[in-house]
Amino acid sequence: MKKLVLAYSGGLDTSYCAKYLSQDKKFEVHAVSVNTGGFDKKEIQSIKEKALQLGATSYKSINAVQTFYDKVVKYLIFGNVLKNNTYPLSVSAERIIQAIEIVKYAKKIDAQYIAHGSTGAGNDQVRFDLIFQTLAPEIKIITPVRDHKLARHQEIEYLQKNGIKYSWEKAKYSINKGLWGTSVGGEETLSSHLPLPNDAYPSQLQSTEPKDIVLSFEKGELVAIDGKIDSMVKNIEILNELASKYAIGRDIHVGDTIIGIKGRVGFEASAPLIIIKAHHLLEKHTQTKWQQHHKEQLGNWYGMLLHEGQYLDEVMRNFEVFLEDTQKYVSGEVFVSLHPYRFTLNGISSKHDLMDSSFASYGESNEGWTADDAKGFIKITANQGKIFNHVNS
Repeated sequence: MKKLVLAYSGGLDTSYCAKYLSQDKKFEVHAVSVNTGGFDKKEIQSIKEKALQLGATSYKSINAVQTFYDKVVKYLIFGNVLKNNTYPLSVSAERIIQAIEIVKYAKKIDAQYIAHGSTGAGNDQVRFDLIFQTLAPEIKIITPVRDHKLARHQEIEYLQKNGIKYSWEKAKYSINKGLWGTSVGGEETLSSHLPLPNDAYPSQLQSTEPKDIVLSFEKGELVAIDGKIDSMVKNIEILNELASKYAIGRDIHVGDTIIGIKGRVGFEASAPLIIIKAHHLLEKHTQTKWQQHHKEQLGNWYGMLLHEGQYLDEVMRNFEVFLEDTQKYVSGEVFVSLHPYRFTLNGISSKHDLMDSSFASYGESNEGWTADDAKGFIKITANQGKIFNHVNS
């Protein structure tokens, strides 16, 4: 039998693929799911049982949460990446690591084929195929849902006809949860004017009393919350659990898809938004003007190329070296207050704070230069404008 690795999530599309490819196309299907956050042991066991029932020869769950942080999330923080100044690339960033792990597994078991359940209308097809083709051009990619232009009802009819009696009733809202946030899609996000209702978001308001917390960063990474040191992944999870009780981090992202159409998706990302904004504030105090200027541009490029599925382009490694190098002095504490539906950044404390009042206080006094120094600097700075106006008046 032809050995095939299927990127399997347990949803309708990948369930159809598992049954169709094993039964009709006679592939030896090895189902693989990659956990980049959001799946507990009970959910993974349920996914495994479904995969085997659908005809998969084997099922493998790969825990890639730490890999996701080390290879992607860390640089999204260093770059303060918010797509269109809004979206922390919650789900799109996960797909890259999932695709890489699936290729590695396919090579490990000498599979000749890789399959996924993406349609021809979204971004994920591009991300998966780009990674697969780059890392394993010798492995053939199979995409039944995309190739046959299957509608949801056609997949359900096929599965029911073949004895798969799961309830395939479409949920009103699709939820994709991961370490770096949760996406929320529904009827409202298909339009341009409707907001998502409050109950569409997975986390509801539980805490109403404001709470002050301290986030400790070391070279750009979140190493402690309220003085308690833990791993970076664990700190993200702890902060998310704490802040989601305040229903913080909700928004709707409007952006350009890889295939050239506009898209709209809701999301909930309390920890990512707080971490990015807190980290950015600490950088404002500890980095030079030109560091911040160039970091903003390269951070945006890094996020854009990641979103577009271009993670394996060598320029991304160049960006990562630059972003990591800028974090040498981004260490200190950021003081944050949590409130219902919002948070505030109150200030920072760092031994690398460039607002050292012993040198000068903005708008107040200076110790490092004289009045004549200031006048001469301003006169020279004005030269270009004076010359332009003189020549063109």
